[in-house]
Amino acid sequence: MRLWTLHPRYLDRQGLLALWREGLLAQKVLLGLTRGYRHHPQLTRFRACDDPSAAISAYLREVHAEACRRDYRFDLGKIASSLPAAGIVATTGQLDFERRHLSRKLALRDPARLAELYASAALQAHPLFHITAGDVAPWEKAEAE
Repeated sequence: MRLWTLHPRYLDRQGLLALWREGLLAQKVLLGLTRGYRHHPQLTRFRACDDPSAAISAYLREVHAEACRRDYRFDLGKIASSLPAAGIVATTGQLDFERRHLSRKLALRDPARLAELYASAALQAHPLFHITAGDVAPWEKAEAE
């Protein structure tokens, strides 16, 4: 499971579809509707929110919006909450880590999108995240490096 801090615009088709599925799974976990993945590290920052359900729903709404920009048909009805959510703090180190991780995937699957990932010096984060200076998140798996 990977819930990207990066804006979903950087993901290729395969990555965006996977993010939607994994985001819906994360929503199910955070709502207590499944026993699997309950301790997955990617859920740490959502669990730290006052309302984890609203946070994952806000996250999924932006993934849905990106899908709509690409004329994909993701089912908005699968998002559990329409409540607004407070932002989540993430770091520049996390964004850089994810850029490198995504770069390896895009080099194989979509070189044109890889070029877009590096076209701008200022990397855009998913709108739910407020970016501050700092290192890679402590819950991040080192093997993605």
